Amino acid sequence: MIVITTPTGDIGSQVLNNLLASAPAHGETLRMIVRDPARLPGTIRERVDVVQGSHADADVVDRAFDGADAVFWLVPPDPRAPSIEVAYSGFTQAAVHAFQARGVGHVVGVSALGRGTSAADRAGLVTASLAMDDLIATSGVAYRALANAGFMDNMLRQVQSIRDDGVFSNTDLADRKAPLAATRDIAATAVGLLLDRSWTGVGSVPVLGPKDLSQNDVVRITAEVLGKPIHYERQSLDDFGAQLAGFGMSDAMVGGMVDMMRAKDDGIDEGVERTPDLATGTTYRQWCEEVLKPAVLAAVPATLA
Repeated sequence: MIVITTPTGDIGSQVLNNLLASAPAHGETLRMIVRDPARLPGTIRERVDVVQGSHADADVVDRAFDGADAVFWLVPPDPRAPSIEVAYSGFTQAAVHAFQARGVGHVVGVSALGRGTSAADRAGLVTASLAMDDLIATSGVAYRALANAGFMDNMLRQVQSIRDDGVFSNTDLADRKAPLAATRDIAATAVGLLLDRSWTGVGSVPVLGPKDLSQNDVVRITAEVLGKPIHYERQSLDDFGAQLAGFGMSDAMVGGMVDMMRAKDDGIDEGVERTPDLATGTTYRQWCEEVLKPAVLAAVPATLA
């Protein structure tokens, strides 16, 4: 049995859908932990054992991991957490006990690039993610951390400004190249590991995308796909932090986000060599054609919203 956390989230929902398509052929049954089962179609709920609640709750994970062979682990964002440690390792503590108590053999978790770099201990949410990986490793399970950099899908948060103003923003230097991956590839990597559990021990699996891209590259490709001028505006870390605070994010989480983005500018995502086996996945152009362009075309202009 495979247990899926965050089945209504971006990555978790793709893991769930991929497993629904492929798990039966492997003789696998599925169980999911979800706060609100009503958010999932009835046709999915009929095919998956459902445990309702939060996967931070000790009783919930104890029930969910009973009989489980493998777990897909993803910590949901908590913008109001009192500390980044609480948001990641604190959230995961109950699951670690349940992995041991229920004899879970394999866990695949969503984490970050950066281990072994000089900035790893001062990189905010990245530092917290790596500490979470270390905590899971203490349980004795075979563990693979999906080490991720930037997500192509984060561009979807700026669909309105791309459509209305032809602009998107980030804190990156415009010409700094870094890995960029689609969440669909993160989900596919997770599913492959969950179904083929011949691996042992503790390690990480980088998900880098086919090539490093700069924001200038992203501008060029986005403009070509959308057929309209696009430009990039670099946001200062101070302005970025103020924007997050304006959304109601706690001081600790604002600091964690700012520190992470500062570490990215310092090259924390660039420590893994892209070997041929890692130069795979969805290209940014393909993702733009299949995901961003339809989203932009479907967006309601701000003047009509």
